[in-house]
Amino acid sequence: MQLTIYRGSREIGGNCVEICSGHSRIVVDVGIPLFDADGEPFDARVLEGKSTEELLKQKILPGVPGLFAPGPAPDAILLSHAHLDHTGFLTCAHPDIPVYATKGTSKMMHAGGVFARGVELPRERFRELVPGQEVVIGDFRVTAFPVDHSVFGSAALLIEANGKAILYSGDVRLHGRKPGMAERLWAALQGKTVDVLVMEGTHLGEGKSKGLNEFKLEEEIVQHIQTATGLVLASFSPQHVDRLVAFIRAAIRTGRIFVADVYCAYVMHLINLESIPRPTREDGILVFYPSRLASSLKRRRLDKIHDMFLTGQVTLAEILEAPARHLMLFRPSMIDNDFGGRMPERVRCLFSRWEGYLNQPDWMDARSKIEAAGGDLIPVHTSGHIFVQDLAEFVRRVNPRLLVPIHTRAPEAFQGIFEPVRVLRDGEPLEVT
Repeated sequence: MQLTIYRGSREIGGNCVEICSGHSRIVVDVGIPLFDADGEPFDARVLEGKSTEELLKQKILPGVPGLFAPGPAPDAILLSHAHLDHTGFLTCAHPDIPVYATKGTSKMMHAGGVFARGVELPRERFRELVPGQEVVIGDFRVTAFPVDHSVFGSAALLIEANGKAILYSGDVRLHGRKPGMAERLWAALQGKTVDVLVMEGTHLGEGKSKGLNEFKLEEEIVQHIQTATGLVLASFSPQHVDRLVAFIRAAIRTGRIFVADVYCAYVMHLINLESIPRPTREDGILVFYPSRLASSLKRRRLDKIHDMFLTGQVTLAEILEAPARHLMLFRPSMIDNDFGGRMPERVRCLFSRWEGYLNQPDWMDARSKIEAAGGDLIPVHTSGHIFVQDLAEFVRRVNPRLLVPIHTRAPEAFQGIFEPVRVLRDGEPLEVT
């Protein structure tokens, strides 16, 4: 086999990896970068109205033959999970290439497309990767293994051909609510030689050796709710199931009613897990319709989705009649569109996202208005990516013949964790021997 990282060898996000064997080629992930060439957050609007040729010329798209650049098309695209830094260029890829992903990833891409201007996976191109079941694609045998990450449906991918095996970690962690996922992956690899582990290293070089797990984070959330005297707002991605579970459990433990927005309710409907109640009054969940989301659904004639949760709908007036009884999902656009530009007194916002977002104008304005109402904004978060201490354990348990870093700004730092390590440059092929 031959492996080429076209993007992601020395940056976080933007993953795009080509693997060849015999007459077969596959591409693993087609993500947009998190930052542009100037170090600014990548704005996906630069893609609008531009041809593939223009995007290649501007080096926005990686020059993968047959995927974006001229050449014979790959046999398949494999997606590890639904985040845009792994899926965002799918709309630019050759439209006839089948796309393999877990059902969970397909559902989360659909939800993101409906509510968050994300990339959807076209139904006619979707080929399901059933966890633990081998799929044959040309000369390749591919097996998906569920991994714990900050989006539902995430998977590591074992790719085998001609007696060689590559394990692509995707984005992974060991501090979530589902430690059994990693254990089952390691057990499946027992007695199997992994020739190359393509391993994410997001926190390498950042000093994050260890941090909170999701269970301890839930305890922090509970404490902050218990000391709040007014309405508590929660900001997190509805697709982050561990965090959704934490806030629902925290609401129950503190005697509050969890109020999902319509986006969150739709995700809860799609994933349909026993650990998560249905978004209905009968199951103790109320649904708020932020005016921006509601009008967007109506404008696009998505009435079926809009009307799906009306029996559990709650108005803002009802919430504000008893603010101390509610824990409500929140986004900054609601301040002007729903709260009338002014936040309720003593409101507390629990911010459970990457703290870098707090430097963006919408969150800076939101924080100012929350504090003007005598409230506060409290970061309560833990990473969706593996901590360095856990990374060493993950690599040790896989025990690959060679480690290739990806999704990191400090690939050389792997050399203090494992040997041998091969640091590739974007576009540099590696023969798997």
